[in-house]
Amino acid sequence: MTKQKILMCAPDFFGVDYVINPWMNEGLHKTNSLHARSQWANLKRFLEQHAELKFVEPQKGLPDMVFTANAGMVLGSTVIVSRFHSEQRRGEESPFKKWFEANGFTIAPWPTDIEFEGAGDALFDRGKNFVWTGHGFRSSEKAAGVIESIFKRQAVQVKLVDPRWYHLDTCLCPLPDGYVMYYPAAFDEASQKKIADHVPEEKRIVIGEEDALKFACNAVDVDGIIILNDASTELQDRLRRIGLTPIITSLAEFMKSGGSAKCLTLKLIES
Repeated sequence: MTKQKILMCAPDFFGVDYVINPWMNEGLHKTNSLHARSQWANLKRFLEQHAELKFVEPQKGLPDMVFTANAGMVLGSTVIVSRFHSEQRRGEESPFKKWFEANGFTIAPWPTDIEFEGAGDALFDRGKNFVWTGHGFRSSEKAAGVIESIFKRQAVQVKLVDPRWYHLDTCLCPLPDGYVMYYPAAFDEASQKKIADHVPEEKRIVIGEEDALKFACNAVDVDGIIILNDASTELQDRLRRIGLTPIITSLAEFMKSGGSAKCLTLKLIES
């Protein structure tokens, strides 16, 4: 089995310097850089035991660049570089593009007028050959069709309706063997039905608001472990029953910006 590669960005310039989601309202100018560096280092330490880590250079003035999940969407050697919804993040597009080019990826053409925020809103299902795509806050509803044309994968599109869960990866997490962990209330009724239609009941890990507010779905799994900011004992036990070992590590500083473990990572090997 090929060892996973994961892209990260050090939090040298991380902070909540503006507001583009509800979490940032309370976190504005309240981050502790020392705590952020320590928490990011802990995440890095757990990941590097199971994956090969790659790093993109942080850029001053781009505090959210630490959230590399939003850099783009990778399949094989091809990458779609994000077209950010928020003006505050559009400066990230160029350094991410340069990193992908320098590391041998082919940049897929993408319409300049269609917003798309990478692996924040596009997640490969681990049981079937399709992509979950989210829209409603950051990525355009039109993004799904372009993804299908580039990657030749069906896009199963779902709509987000609660601004606290503004990216798909904050409320839905595909897991090995076709399991999907998700928070139903983050989606409209039609999307909840779509998830149920595509995932057998025994493969659905439904979480409640308590775990959703801990960003339990914003988890990263690799090599049999799953890293979460926090999760209830019940949820951790459920994850163990499907063969995953939960690792809880606080990412409280990044939660002030509306991000957690998944947001801080981008898997570079998807097939």
